[in-house]
Amino acid sequence: MTRKEQYESAKEMYAKIGVDTEKAIAALMEQPVSLHCWQGDDVIGFDHDGPLTGGIQTTGDYPGKARTPEQLMADMEKVMSLVPGKVKLNIHACYAIMEPGQFADRDQLEPKHFAKWVEFAKKHNVGIDFNPTFFSHDKVKDGLTLSSPDEETRKFWINHGKACIRISQYFAEETGIPCVMNIWTGDGYKDIPADRMGPRMRYKDSIEQILSEPYDFKKVKPCVESKVFGIGVEAFTAGSAEFVLSFAAAHSDKCLPLMDNGHYHPTEMVSDKIPALLCFFPEIALHITRPIRWDSDHVVLFDDETREMAKEIVRNDAFDRVYMALDYFDASINRISAWVVGFRSWQKALLQALCTPNAQLKELQEANRMTELMVHQEEVKTYPFGAVWAEYCDRCGVAGDASWLDEVLKYEKEVLLKR
Repeated sequence: MTRKEQYESAKEMYAKIGVDTEKAIAALMEQPVSLHCWQGDDVIGFDHDGPLTGGIQTTGDYPGKARTPEQLMADMEKVMSLVPGKVKLNIHACYAIMEPGQFADRDQLEPKHFAKWVEFAKKHNVGIDFNPTFFSHDKVKDGLTLSSPDEETRKFWINHGKACIRISQYFAEETGIPCVMNIWTGDGYKDIPADRMGPRMRYKDSIEQILSEPYDFKKVKPCVESKVFGIGVEAFTAGSAEFVLSFAAAHSDKCLPLMDNGHYHPTEMVSDKIPALLCFFPEIALHITRPIRWDSDHVVLFDDETREMAKEIVRNDAFDRVYMALDYFDASINRISAWVVGFRSWQKALLQALCTPNAQLKELQEANRMTELMVHQEEVKTYPFGAVWAEYCDRCGVAGDASWLDEVLKYEKEVLLKR
């Protein structure tokens, strides 16, 4: 049986349970997913020479890391040639590209420092998401930025956030696609603090000052992101889940909540939180990763929680309400492969969710036919989804199987290992 025949057979099977695979494929082709630039160079960026600091860490020393803007963009182009679906770029502020002798500190960043990223985005007809970089800088004082008791430190980082608002507006206007700008800091304390509320009140005031910078909320989507803990701030983080969610709710006319599924306690599931937030927020944002025991930012796989997150987006008809971005960084394996595996895994999860008879399963739940619900939920797991995935990839012009790895290994030999 040819691949096309396999798809036609699968299409017929899915149709019998009320699933239109053609509609599923068409829907996924239009859904952008942000590809994070920091997987390519281990979150170092171009505005400093020092190590990665500020509550995050990359492990591994696999050869071939991108060291220049040109190398990083070439690597991202390679990734985009190997993944199906619609890509969007996701950039951190530390990836500013400056001409020699024209260094600007983070509080002085301007759109011109990201003009080459806009040129790159236009070349590929994609949008850009953005992130202020509140780490790996000597102005991170005692592990603190926006919550620091030092007025000068706090002012520097507030000005950085405002500069990023202006840059996000620039991205949106240049690409014609809304820019999601995510505010996350690793602010916190290694051991039990004497004051938890003070840092959070300063953090609240700082974010409010950042959001006072004029922007068009239809074009710029500022987000606030929480975290349980970070390296060196194990006992307390200013931006806890409760703080961030409350802030977003109190400022819903100007910012969104962003959930990173590695930033919660190990037994908490973001898949359950997605529909909870959609009950109250018109839009939300996600950073999709794979935590192992803690926020380890492993490469996204086609695993249970990844699939459950995708299901909640699809079954709640929330493609136009959820901004999706990948966020992980593994330096222990080929970085191109890490990018590709993660992107394809999230695409698989979304496509499988689209190939699930969600309306019928919901009807069983609402009729309290829980026995039948369990049976049918399990039955659909062994439907010929692989044939639908292969067809989707074929229509996107990329390999539907692991043969893409040959391209990565060739690129590694011819490009990466020569760096």
